[in-house]
Amino acid sequence: MTKHIVIESIWPCVDGGRSPIKRVVGDTIAVEADIFRDGREIIRAVLKWRKKWDEKYQESPMVPLINDRWRGEFTVTENTRTMYTLEAWTDPFASWREDFLKRMPQEPRLECEIKEGIRLIQTVLARAKAADKKFLNDVIKKLDGDGHRFEPICALLKDERLLGIMTRLGERADAVTSTPEMEVIVDRERALVGAWYEMFVHSQGTVPGKMGTFADAKKRLPDIRSMGFDVVYLAPIHPIGVTSRKGPNNALKAGPNDPGCPWAVGGKKGGHTAIHPALGTLEDFDDFVKAAKESGMEIALDFAVQCSPDHPWVKDHPDWFYKRPDGSIKCAENPPNKYEDIYPLNFDAADWRRIWVEMKEVLLFWIQHGVKIFRVDNPHNKPVYFWQWLIEEIQSEYPDVIFLAEAFTRPKIMKALSKAGFTQSYTYFTWRQSKYDFAEYMKELTQSGVQEYFRPNFFTNTHDVLSPILQQGGRPAFKTRLVLAAFLSPSYGIYSGYELCENQAVPGTEEYLNSEKYEIKIRDWNKPGHIKDYIKMVNRIRSENRALQQLNNLKFFHAENDQILLFGKKTADNSNIILVAVNLDPFHVQETSGFIPAGDIGARPGGSFEVVDLITGQRFTWTEKIFIKLDPQGEPAHILRVEKKF
Repeated sequence: MTKHIVIESIWPCVDGGRSPIKRVVGDTIAVEADIFRDGREIIRAVLKWRKKWDEKYQESPMVPLINDRWRGEFTVTENTRTMYTLEAWTDPFASWREDFLKRMPQEPRLECEIKEGIRLIQTVLARAKAADKKFLNDVIKKLDGDGHRFEPICALLKDERLLGIMTRLGERADAVTSTPEMEVIVDRERALVGAWYEMFVHSQGTVPGKMGTFADAKKRLPDIRSMGFDVVYLAPIHPIGVTSRKGPNNALKAGPNDPGCPWAVGGKKGGHTAIHPALGTLEDFDDFVKAAKESGMEIALDFAVQCSPDHPWVKDHPDWFYKRPDGSIKCAENPPNKYEDIYPLNFDAADWRRIWVEMKEVLLFWIQHGVKIFRVDNPHNKPVYFWQWLIEEIQSEYPDVIFLAEAFTRPKIMKALSKAGFTQSYTYFTWRQSKYDFAEYMKELTQSGVQEYFRPNFFTNTHDVLSPILQQGGRPAFKTRLVLAAFLSPSYGIYSGYELCENQAVPGTEEYLNSEKYEIKIRDWNKPGHIKDYIKMVNRIRSENRALQQLNNLKFFHAENDQILLFGKKTADNSNIILVAVNLDPFHVQETSGFIPAGDIGARPGGSFEVVDLITGQRFTWTEKIFIKLDPQGEPAHILRVEKKF
């Protein structure tokens, strides 16, 4: 049969359907497309979806908008990969009906046309249930009656029940289905919303020079939970190699009591499925995971696809690594830096398939011990196709597993990793400073199409990155960056020590001085000057306001002063509206006039509205034109909820 119908310009759609979009359970996915055909015939279209592992589709009707643009929607209710496609076809009965009703007033004798309509109705009788069949037979009798009077026939053909039955049961003889079938990765809500806290287990103790244990880390869980965190991310917990072990501040030579870098994974006591004996046993780890769960948090593990020279894989599978001309194994390098204590895996090795399977087995091991979140170290240094395979393999069995890509790399590689299946990604938030920087970057993340597959996680700092603004801006900068990360993105994180405003760097770098990447760090977690109460308040506000648990509802408002960033988020029904004003300057008081259009907060044009500052409890009645003054030494930000509109 000749094809007449064209389906094109489908949205959402990533790379022509070659890459999946992402949603969370409960989301409604609105799909639009251009759908049309030659001639005047009426067409119908449906949106079809199925779980990836099923064959049977569900479907919902699409409706025409303007200019041959159609829209349909479906709600994803399960944490599983789902496929969707569009189908369109010509509706012969609706086409005949419309044509007939147009012609009848001018041509009262249309016996032949009536017979055509009867024939079309008869084609669906075999598929109709008893009640519908009786109704259709009655319609046929009336159409075939004497007189063929205009008004009764017109009323009969306009009966919505008739049109509904014919639309539902009519044959889709010339149906066209969009290709390729598109995919949506449906994650649980933690994939979109969460507050992360990074820690090194070896620094959770209280005795200088002695490695902390899982028992010590367990004692810290109430404090972390009290600050409102959902995820506790652990730096690698595996045995650490001795060969070429690094000392304090990345010194090439380690002392006898230096722990080494946890990312130099593997030693005599095992590799990626073993636990550093000084931290405890596997049973201790299980107990720690259980305690976190009971307190309302999850554990995320670092997954570092690399080895120390002492890893069992080096002895058992030397062909898995890069070789020098003299046969020795190459260490990791990022010129001019060399990492003598780390061997990267060679994914071009002859036995690459076994490497892939081994990585899967490592993840499955930890999943069996209650871990459902993995922060993946440097994924951009491994093949994108490997991650695509690995993530789908894991999520086909455990769809609730979340993968965070630590990929401070080129933008297109970061995006490719997200398309390959990474649930979330680190971002360039850490280096964004000015109002212009934030506005442009958030526009990219929320309006460019990237939002369909790339979920940001705004870490204020990491064990690798202490940004200049934190080094220089002191306590006000720590509060400001916290507000920006926590309210611009529904997922954000801090690295432990942030609550203490730790900001000593190796001069001229973004590296922490005396970094716990290379040594044990003992802290007083209630040290004067901490911002734990502020963090607790910020996380409480996030949890109590649904508008802050979304990404794409962000809107920037005009503020005259470039040192004040003014933005808002609201729910679709305007029931929860949050406005945030942040002083980007940690050193000086800044003030500004601003403008918030009444329509953007559901108020009448020219009206006023009442807001409450969720930090101080102060109330303000504002019109569209507002005035803001923020002192970084006091409160560097307003976090305001719209309470009333006048």
